This record gives sequence, C-alpha cells and structure tokens, in this order.
Amino acid sequence: MAIDPSKPSDSYLAFWREYHMCTLTTPRPDGTPHVVAVGVTYDPEGGAKGIARVITNKHSRKVANVLAAGPEGARVAVCQVDKGRWATLEGVARIRTEAEVVADAVDRYAARYDRVPAPNPDRVVIEIALTRAMGRA
Repeated sequence: MAIDPSKPSDSYLAFWREYHMCTLTTPRPDGTPHVVAVGVTYDPEGGAKGIARVITNKHSRKVANVLAAGPEGARVAVCQVDKGRWATLEGVARIRTEAEVVADAVDRYAARYDRVPAPNPDRVVIEIALTRAMGRA
C-alpha cells in the first residue's frame, strides 16, 4: 500500500518508533544490491517528504556505495518487518558529516533503540530524503 512519507498514518508512524532492526539496500558500483542490517530513524516532518537516518562508520561499504553514486546521491531503501506488518521507505541518500547532524541522528537513534551508541569519531549519517513509503502496519 502506498503511503505519503510526510503524512503517515498513526499506526505506520508508531511501527517506525518501535524497536525493530531494519535493512538498508544500497546500489553497489556494478548496480547489484548491497543489503545490510541497520538501525533506522524516521522523521516524517524533515525535508520535503520526510527523512530517514542511519548512523554508521564512514569506512563502511554502505557509505562507499552512497558516495560512489556521486553528488546527486544514491537511490536506496530501508525496510522493517514484524510478522505480517512491514514498512519500506525509499529515497535519495547522501552522507552527512557535520557534527550537529551526527549528534542529532545519534539522539534519534538512542530514543528509538533505548541505548546510546558508543562514541565513534568516524561516525557519519546516511541521510535519506524520502520519496516513497509503502507498508502495512
């Protein structure tokens, strides 16, 4: 079912606030999908249609894949599943390194996953400007 990512239903947004591990799919330079488990936060009020954020190490394969797509960003998807409930957010990912952006993403992660990640001087944010949402929550 298609959902406006900037105006999700209460149940869809609640699902994204529950503790669930997610997957992030990024395109490798050869076009094949790279899928990895991540924590994701969803902000439907950020940007034009909402923002999803993934905190990670700047040396990770997922960051390399996003950077390889060039300055226009990489088309990516994040997804979570719980029994019959599922939700996918799609959009354009870019890497953010600004200290205040990283700190905000860490705070959002801590709120969703009920734990503050260990300090990491190599932490960056994969920020996804959302274009589409789907799911059944």
